[in-house]
Amino acid sequence: MAPIPFLATVVAEDSPIILSGVLLTLVVIYLASKFGAEVARRLDFPPVLGELVAGVIVGVSALHLVIFPEGGLSASDSVIMTALQGLNQLAPDALTRIFESQSEVISVLAEIGVIILLFEIGLESDLRQLKEVGIQATVVACVGVAAPFAAGTAGLMMLFHVAAIPAIFAGAALTATSIGITSKVLSELGQLKSKEGQIIVGAAVIDDVLGIIVLAVVASLAKTGEIDIANVIYLIVSATAFLIGSVLLGGIFNKSFVAIVDQLKTRGNIVIPAFIFAFFMAFLGNAIHLEAILGAFAAGLVLDETDARNELDELIKPIADLLVPIFFVTVGARADLSVLNPMVPENRAGLLIAVFLVRVAIVGKLVTGWGVFGLPEINRFAIGVGMIPRGEVGLVFAGIGSASGVLDKPLEVSIIIMVILTTFLAPPFLRVAFSSTNPIPEPTTPVEAASE
Repeated sequence: MAPIPFLATVVAEDSPIILSGVLLTLVVIYLASKFGAEVARRLDFPPVLGELVAGVIVGVSALHLVIFPEGGLSASDSVIMTALQGLNQLAPDALTRIFESQSEVISVLAEIGVIILLFEIGLESDLRQLKEVGIQATVVACVGVAAPFAAGTAGLMMLFHVAAIPAIFAGAALTATSIGITSKVLSELGQLKSKEGQIIVGAAVIDDVLGIIVLAVVASLAKTGEIDIANVIYLIVSATAFLIGSVLLGGIFNKSFVAIVDQLKTRGNIVIPAFIFAFFMAFLGNAIHLEAILGAFAAGLVLDETDARNELDELIKPIADLLVPIFFVTVGARADLSVLNPMVPENRAGLLIAVFLVRVAIVGKLVTGWGVFGLPEINRFAIGVGMIPRGEVGLVFAGIGSASGVLDKPLEVSIIIMVILTTFLAPPFLRVAFSSTNPIPEPTTPVEAASE
């Protein structure tokens, strides 16, 4: 029993240093986020692209200020950890513990950031309009999953002679769409409530659900060589019931929310109940093996119908401004651009495969715009571009494939390159795609209105 008090003392001593590491990392993240967003805005690019690039600069590819244990990185690789070690004279094992704990805290804050982002996007979306484009969004999502998966898997097997299971895994990585990145760019461009924007968001949500199902299939295939049919059926049923049930029960949730808000008289009477509902829906989504962000998005859609919606929008913006940049900077920080170096022998085979995967990743999503029917004047190119970024979702596929031993180094490198390029290419191309769309007219003055 003697070691227990000793271990407790060590952990207690680590806590202030872990906090110091978290605070210093947040300072770096916020500085990088704001600087990157401002530079991007002045260059007429979406600010989210500046945050992603700033993340790359402070991350594993350059300054090593914001890094994570994934990929074999250690505490000695972190500039912040090195500074803390010099200030506190830490032993190597203590430094490792602090590095892992600090990284976990930042990762959790990033996850909360993307949950709040999707909650905000749900609030900004129009549920009635989303229902109107529901069939088109479903078709877009299905095409966006089937086309890149089939082309990627078949191409890897026929052109590069990749074995069936690794090819299927790589093909599955092509199906993902990062709803967080796309929705943020749409919001910044003022196109979130456009017909194209609603189709993209709806399709990205469905695509995320389909991606989870595909991931479950290929993961079970990688482990046992067989597909767990029962698990696939469970995911399909639970995802469908969750999303449809959330929308159908929206009226009940709205009435309850308004009744609760009317009874509360203290500060935060609107925003606290809203976040309780959003986090609970995110928990439900996570608990039934879906994504927490789907639950947060559904919560936003439901509360979008309430009378307090406009006030809630304004209350959530400063909270989102505080936490959402952590997500985008950490996405960029995790992008290891060293895989693009052709001087490394093991990268060369991966670069050749990556060229193929990037083409499939872009074309396989661009064709989704032509899956829209009944809307002859729709901007199909913008819809296709909006589905391109893979973001953190694609990295999840690569990580699981690498951990299971299914992917060899060249194939893993090629998937990472595909994820990086699609993530960074989508924001500027989305701006170009929407530049052909007629801008929203400026509001007229009473005099102009009278003359008209």
